[in-house]
Amino acid sequence: MFTPRASLQTAQTASRWTVCHAARTRAVAAFTIAAFAITSIPDALQAQRQAAEPPVTHFSSVSVSPDGKKLVWIASGPSSRGALMVASGGGKDTPKSLTLPGADAGSISAAIWSSDSRKIAVLASSEHGTPTLFEINSDGAGVRRVALIPGAVHGPKFSPDGSRIAFLYSSPSEQSNGPTQATPRDTGVMDTHIDRQHLATVDVSSGTMKVVSKPGLYVYEFDWSPNGKEFVVSDANGSGNNNWWVARLEAIDGATGAARAIAKPTMQIAQPLWSPDGKLIAFIGGLMSDQGSTGGDLYTVPAAGGTARDVTPNIKVSLNSFRWIGPASVLATVASHGGSEIATIDAHTGAVAALWSAEESISGGHARGIPEVSATSNGATVALVRESSNTAPDIWSGPVGHWTQVTHANTAVRPTWGKTVSVQWHNDRFNVQGFLMYPTNFDASKRYPMIVLIHGGPSSAYSASFTTATSQQAALSRDGYFVFMPNPRGSYGQGEAFTRANVKDFGYGDLRDIMAGVDTVIAKYPIDAKRLGVTGWSYGGFMTMWTVTQTNRFRAAVAGAGVSNWLSYTGENGISEWMVPFFGATAYEDPAVYAKSSPINFIDHARTPTLIIVGERDAECPAPQSFEFWRGLQHVGVTTELAVYPDEGHHFANPEHQRDMQRRYLAWFDKYLK
Repeated sequence: MFTPRASLQTAQTASRWTVCHAARTRAVAAFTIAAFAITSIPDALQAQRQAAEPPVTHFSSVSVSPDGKKLVWIASGPSSRGALMVASGGGKDTPKSLTLPGADAGSISAAIWSSDSRKIAVLASSEHGTPTLFEINSDGAGVRRVALIPGAVHGPKFSPDGSRIAFLYSSPSEQSNGPTQATPRDTGVMDTHIDRQHLATVDVSSGTMKVVSKPGLYVYEFDWSPNGKEFVVSDANGSGNNNWWVARLEAIDGATGAARAIAKPTMQIAQPLWSPDGKLIAFIGGLMSDQGSTGGDLYTVPAAGGTARDVTPNIKVSLNSFRWIGPASVLATVASHGGSEIATIDAHTGAVAALWSAEESISGGHARGIPEVSATSNGATVALVRESSNTAPDIWSGPVGHWTQVTHANTAVRPTWGKTVSVQWHNDRFNVQGFLMYPTNFDASKRYPMIVLIHGGPSSAYSASFTTATSQQAALSRDGYFVFMPNPRGSYGQGEAFTRANVKDFGYGDLRDIMAGVDTVIAKYPIDAKRLGVTGWSYGGFMTMWTVTQTNRFRAAVAGAGVSNWLSYTGENGISEWMVPFFGATAYEDPAVYAKSSPINFIDHARTPTLIIVGERDAECPAPQSFEFWRGLQHVGVTTELAVYPDEGHHFANPEHQRDMQRRYLAWFDKYLK
């Protein structure tokens, strides 16, 4: 079993530290192996806790052809990885696999239709890892390599006439780590390498590549104009990781690369799409804490430029994605109280017509997992992946709400965790929702400990998802815990006012919502109120640190990649632009609003035994934040332990580190709650 580089419970540990202070601060550590009391977990218990997850087949790039006659998707499961599949749009025939000669095994990452439904463009890699665009006929014949593109390629889209494919591109020298990956160590002169992502095109017939956008821009998302001459983009100058929160809308000329302003919204923006008649640009705008975690209202702006208009200012849900299905109509996927909805929205009047809703998660496998559906140009046929907390994902297609199941890859898959139920409660002026997962082997005659699992973001939400449940929640459930997953104010699912309700109020109203939910489930379910634990990652890690300084109701806590001091965090992290929308000003302009939500300022109130976990090279929630909190807990005599995993970022990439982390937090909770 891996022992983290930083195991700091004992004073006897021989250590040497180097901490680099620059534009950001990162902890670079070398430690001898220290003894963990909790590492001596019996092998049998470890094996039980690491029971194999359900053998789920995952689907991505699920797309219905514009004429509605065929579907294409990528399947990865126990018996195959990156299989390109095609079937009839009605799901009546057996799906078949399309071969892609020359592609590296398991490398297919995207598949898109041409507007005439005759061609499929496929993004994979060839020649041992080089991004490659292929073109294939809809019947699987005529496979042709269009272009080999050294660097990084994302989000390909056919031009309206099918003659070109546009995509987001970074050259090999410009490739950089994403904000959740392990960041390069801070050495040398800071800010001398600025990451870039360009808009580029490839001519399908010749394979000639052209970088369209100007060198100084970082392009986040794009869409073709209906006539194929321009692009609408969300872009920014400077660091791509840091400036998504201040991105603007521009139009870029496909021939010259000249950019013209369309709008500079005051909120975060996502998914800019050109209307079919060329008159409007629509996008999702709202308070968003992470690119790819999208929620907000529908906005439109004239394609010629102007002031963006909120089309849906009073909806009590959060738009996750949309697509045009007419000159004045969009088909939207919506987060609503932990469930999903599909609705049409009139882009002129804002009228919303709900077509379907359920306590499910829906997706299409595009855009970093944003809930969405693929649809024909008029919306008559859609394709999507449906799943719930207790039902594994499969592909469905047809008219909205009248789907036919296309795949049955996961029909026999059953959860290894207990059943999950949606719960609701009232606090302050809000109706709040969350989920409660039962222990796997639930016995109604017993009372159980419960772990409160706080989501990251904060602009995010727990949803009724099978694939999400196959991780931390499942491990806790199998270990004999109820798992409570609240969606407090600041979450998606109840409109922008609810999402914005924690602005300049981190840790106050959202913690009250969570604790009111704890009281609700304790009153209704067989939960031992004296055996409660709390945990979370990222914003959830901050909330865990905050919670143990505000209440002593929890007997154990695990804070993952948290923030203990918003003032010092300002100078340490690599994504500082995200903070201003939530705090209303920078820490230099209004330090008081940051200080009032900093757990370190209330450390003397803490009594809860707390395990702290972080990646050594985390750019979003740097390791020094965990060190500050660990030192503070030590100072006030609270039992604590800090584990720093080497070469990991905000999301852990090493499977052994992931397994070790799971063993570690389960053992910590068992020690204090069982």
